[in-house]
Amino acid sequence: MTALITVFRLLVLLLSSTGVFPQSRIDFGRRTQRDILCSDNQYLNGNNCCLNCPAGTHVKSHCSKSGEKGQCQECDYRTYTAHPNELNQCFPCTPCRPDQEIVTPCLTTQDTECQCKAGRFCDPHQACEVCKKCSKCEKDEEIERNCTSTTNTECKKIKPNSGSASGNKDVIAVVFPILGIVAVAVAVAGVILYRRYRSTDSQSDLPEEIKVVQCSTEERRNRETRRPSASNCKLVRAISSVATEDQHNVYKSLNSSASNSQHSLTGLQAALPVTAIRPVFAWTPVSTEEEHLLIPVNGEESLKKCFELFEEIEFDQHKRFFRHLGISDNVIKSKELDHYEDKIHDLLNIWLEQEGREASLNKLLKALLDLNQRRTAETVKEKAIANGHYVSVCL
Repeated sequence: MTALITVFRLLVLLLSSTGVFPQSRIDFGRRTQRDILCSDNQYLNGNNCCLNCPAGTHVKSHCSKSGEKGQCQECDYRTYTAHPNELNQCFPCTPCRPDQEIVTPCLTTQDTECQCKAGRFCDPHQACEVCKKCSKCEKDEEIERNCTSTTNTECKKIKPNSGSASGNKDVIAVVFPILGIVAVAVAVAGVILYRRYRSTDSQSDLPEEIKVVQCSTEERRNRETRRPSASNCKLVRAISSVATEDQHNVYKSLNSSASNSQHSLTGLQAALPVTAIRPVFAWTPVSTEEEHLLIPVNGEESLKKCFELFEEIEFDQHKRFFRHLGISDNVIKSKELDHYEDKIHDLLNIWLEQEGREASLNKLLKALLDLNQRRTAETVKEKAIANGHYVSVCL
């Protein structure tokens, strides 16, 4: 038995010398980094627990003994650290995108805070690579919640209010026709009052010696068939017995000098007694020159004041009109660059110089009638009488 134990020991010694059994290298006197635990405000550097550098700084050099703080350095411009750290350098600040605006600028202790610009949003729960444009509610919707930098616009359907809508329609259906009727009535009344006022005003401006003849109903009927009847014209205001014969003679001389009507009124005023005749005015539509004669109240001045009435001539007819009056084409073309109203006045003044004492409103109206411009002729004559520049006499 003793021999077997001795043989076993020799065998173990032989095998250990050949390296079959590795030698133990455990040193129970040394500790590894796995065995060292540092507190929350420390970090492990080698076998030492160094204190963290505060926010806004980074580690420049580590500590040489546990529980101490190494050398810390403040973050450079546009860099930051938001928490106590063991970093060798600070983080760079985040720049805002073009579709964002700065809420809080970057500091050494915090990063830049950005948000979407007004009218745009970005959902923070999703990848925000670009700000989206805020939605707009439809016509049948209303805003329930406005758009913010992190949420889109929220809309909801407008609830129809059938009662108020139908009520508004009923009110509109009643009020608008009433307003239309009132407006028409006011317009008609205004036109009537205006005509009465102009007629009264023109009567007060005329000399009392002027006598206007009003045609009877039968004469108007004959005028419609273009058969004028001077025998049916009657005097509105009777001539006194003292001056009856003289006034009839003046009236006859007036008819015989119709072509020289521009200066007839002066002779008429001088011949008639002031107390013999009272003025009476008649509103008569234009007809042929043989039926009615326009007598100027103030001579050539009355004719010039009526020039503006010929602006009623249609633009494509004014050249024919002035050619008919004897104005040459060269003179008409020389006024082409003038405004239409200025052209009409200038050409009428040229015509007035050419005609001299023979110029009269009756000739201008006859020229319009010859060119089938009856409506324009009627308008000019009516306004000339209404404005008190001329009076109409039945022949």
